[in-house]
Amino acid sequence: MVAGVAIGGGAPVVVQSMTNTDTADAIATALQVAQLFRAGSEIVRITVNTREAAAAVPRIREQLLKMDLRVPLVGDFHFNGHKLLEEEPSCAEALDKLRINPGNVGKGKKRDDQFARLIEIACKYDKPVRIGVNWGSLDQELLARIMDENAGRPHPLDAAELMREAMISSSLESAAKAEELGLAGNRIVLSCKVSGVQDLIGIYRDLAERSDYPLHLGLTEAGMGSKGIVASTAALAVMLQEGIGDTIRVSLTPEPNGDRSREVIVAQEILQTMGLRAFTPLVAACPGCGRTSSTVFQELAQDIQSYVREQMPAWRLLRVGVENMSLAVMGCVVNGPGESKHANIGISLPGTGETPVAPVYVDGQRSVTLKGENIAREFRAIIDDYVARKYQKRV
Repeated sequence: MVAGVAIGGGAPVVVQSMTNTDTADAIATALQVAQLFRAGSEIVRITVNTREAAAAVPRIREQLLKMDLRVPLVGDFHFNGHKLLEEEPSCAEALDKLRINPGNVGKGKKRDDQFARLIEIACKYDKPVRIGVNWGSLDQELLARIMDENAGRPHPLDAAELMREAMISSSLESAAKAEELGLAGNRIVLSCKVSGVQDLIGIYRDLAERSDYPLHLGLTEAGMGSKGIVASTAALAVMLQEGIGDTIRVSLTPEPNGDRSREVIVAQEILQTMGLRAFTPLVAACPGCGRTSSTVFQELAQDIQSYVREQMPAWRLLRVGVENMSLAVMGCVVNGPGESKHANIGISLPGTGETPVAPVYVDGQRSVTLKGENIAREFRAIIDDYVARKYQKRV
């Protein structure tokens, strides 16, 4: 449980994201947290890397409360987290969860002490902890130990298997140490992130077999644009289908000055298209072909998908179940009427050479026929009317 958000134990898979602002800039960070939260990120992680950043965390919380947003915040700590939390105890109080990378806690004799201090702080303030291993910052001493042990095996692991074993051992040994220090097992989440799809799947399969802790999924450094989306979807879909994973993040590299919330939408759409959760009505639309030389249906599909996303925050507050509504915007007579009948509301636009009218189907029945320049506005009105009639008001 993180600030009212249930994790694991059969709870729905939770969507997470992370800010990329300078956390020391409390206003900019609070605004981006709000943007991500409103887009659908149910937990938001922020970097806490300097004393200025740690001191800003309570101000970020204050700004969010002024916006009437109760967002679960996770502090991301590397190298100096123990010092920052000790120097700025109000930071620990303001956060809902700590993320610790065991590969970056410290080196040599300092590692155990600094890890212990972090766990003691988590216990003192009753904060859950994600122990997040990353193959780009793996504990080198642990890796050397695993390699030595592997050399003595009758059948040594290959390089990929060795890396997986080192990451899993790092997470499980760290979790066991945290429990020895007093952190309850149900306050621990594990992650083992790599940037290769098959490596990630292999690691999480093994980790799921060897532990009962909730697991946070994510392909680290997934990349930009379609590459990042495809790679993340390929990895997460396999694991989610196998029942592995309790929280997810899609770690997209945004375009310069791009919208950070895109990764939230992608994560939601992975879960929704797999039938695991519902967040907002999705629009089925055909890809177009030689029968659809006009771009009208493409523009309408884009218009309607944007419209329902914009309306969803208000609909969610007022109506029960509207996120399950299905819509279809089709481009010609071949599959248009049939696909439209399968949706709650569907429209079949005329293809090239077809009669310039667009029948609308509501719950499988032909309702009205639209034509002219105002099809988009009239179709939005039909959706609004359907929402008002079909979905019960929240009490």
